[in-house]
Amino acid sequence: MNGRRSYVAGLLGQGIKSSLTPEMHEREAARQGLRYVYTIVDLDESRSDDQRLADLLAAAVELGFDGLNVTHPFKQAMVPLVDLVAADVDAIGALNTVLVDHGVTTGHNTDVTGFGRAFAEGLPGAALDEVILLGAGGAGTAVAHALARHGVRRLVVIDPDGDRADRLRHTLARGTSPVEIVTDPDGGLTAAISTANGLVNATPVGMAAHPGTPLPVDLLRADLWVADIVYRPLLTEFLRAADERGCRTLTGAGMAVHQAADAFELITGRVADRAAMFRDFDELVAAEAPDAPTPNAPPPQHPEERIH
Repeated sequence: MNGRRSYVAGLLGQGIKSSLTPEMHEREAARQGLRYVYTIVDLDESRSDDQRLADLLAAAVELGFDGLNVTHPFKQAMVPLVDLVAADVDAIGALNTVLVDHGVTTGHNTDVTGFGRAFAEGLPGAALDEVILLGAGGAGTAVAHALARHGVRRLVVIDPDGDRADRLRHTLARGTSPVEIVTDPDGGLTAAISTANGLVNATPVGMAAHPGTPLPVDLLRADLWVADIVYRPLLTEFLRAADERGCRTLTGAGMAVHQAADAFELITGRVADRAAMFRDFDELVAAEAPDAPTPNAPPPQHPEERIH
């Protein structure tokens, strides 16, 4: 732990004005007696080229920011713009956190650790012989690497962008986990689901701005586990359908909280109170949709015991 008491951080992305991340960071900082300012940099799509990103990063350094979180659609575009990258970023080709230390920027990826911890807590003992991953973007790539660390044996990647799916394949090929990648953006989903143990939605489908389900829900079976990284809304239409069919489910809450806690620890060098951050998250979500049912009632008191 360092002796600093004041920090400035921000979130860079598109369509992020309602993000819960700033308040989660600021609430945790307040508990620890820190002065912590967390701002949002919401870029218009017409002003989000690589030069604009480079200029914003340089401005953050000049203005004395301690760190930035980076979200859709810049997780991959930011990688070549930072001075250094952590091992995860080098392997994955995507970052979601940039630390600034004496003018030097270093990219990290807490999506990997965030999803990995959420999966272990929320779906203990889940079978991993064959898993379907919907979406091969920055978040999907992080999920793929987290699943590889948990021992997934075969990963079927479904993405309409074949080049993006191939890039994910290449990032996993660098590792040592026994993972087979099958990219099949045009068909074969029905056959894949018939033999899969579980599936993860790492696409934006299901978010408030992108309603719907990422695949026909009639394909779901009761013996599948189903995870969704979307957390706005917490119970997506996809997860509701999976629940109705008897599937074990995992919402995006665990990943959202753990990646935020990991980023907070990187920026401040202090240990985050994750149980308190889960309570903050639940409170913030409830404030947005006070009549929405919780995923599991009554909820346990500690995140280690929760199944989101």
